[in-house]
Amino acid sequence: MRAAAINLRALPEQRDLIDQAASLLGKNRSDFMLEAACERAQAVLLDQVFFSLDASKFQHFVALLDAPLSANQGLERLMAVKAPWDESKV
Repeated sequence: MRAAAINLRALPEQRDLIDQAASLLGKNRSDFMLEAACERAQAVLLDQVFFSLDASKFQHFVALLDAPLSANQGLERLMAVKAPWDESKV
């Protein structure tokens, strides 16, 4: 059983549209809206961590990942700085 309530206000036209689509899928309004909202939420979250490449761009991406690192003086300076919590140790 579901325990959390989600309340929405909609225009009558929006409600009718949702009801019509839900009916076509044999679902009630709540199930239809919850499923649609969850699908959209997953898509938004995946867009933050997933990207799509065609085969040639993917091969180029993998080659960049596999290539040896070039010298980066700024990164070397940053990594040489002692963390404040390490400086207190004598």
